[in-house]
Amino acid sequence: MAETIMLAALGLGGNIGDPPAAMAQALNAFATHEHCRLLAVSRLYSTPPWGKVDQADFFNCCATIETSLAAEALLDLCLEIERGMKRVRNERWGPRTIDIDVLTYGDATITTERVEIPHPRMTERAFVLMPLADIAPDLVVNGKPISEWLNAADKTGIKAANEKREWWTLPF
Repeated sequence: MAETIMLAALGLGGNIGDPPAAMAQALNAFATHEHCRLLAVSRLYSTPPWGKVDQADFFNCCATIETSLAAEALLDLCLEIERGMKRVRNERWGPRTIDIDVLTYGDATITTERVEIPHPRMTERAFVLMPLADIAPDLVVNGKPISEWLNAADKTGIKAANEKREWWTLPF
């Protein structure tokens, strides 16, 4: 029986240490994982903090992958990569070295105790929508393409930190 291959969108971010280098390391982990194929990576964005605003600005990007992992197994891989990079979860929306979210998993809607897909707040967050629109503007989430969600989002303070799509392959 052939394994099922799903297209998934991931959101990456961080604001402690060297977030671009941490995100590059995470992207390379997906690129070299036996059950994943990295398809596209957005530009790198500098974004003001969201939720808890008394902290340093974040760097954010999005990526699309093909994966044979089930949704919860993909979440487990994201958490494993975070742990391997010494991610500590001290406070909600607080500072972090790396954060990796599963944004979409095919066109599936999945709600379990461990995972909610599409990511429940992604359509409210320009720091997710801007990089995702770089690589998947026509991706439909909750009935509308990413480009439409982005048009309605507050983009205040978000700017491209690196115009090169291959920023993550450069030496840090």
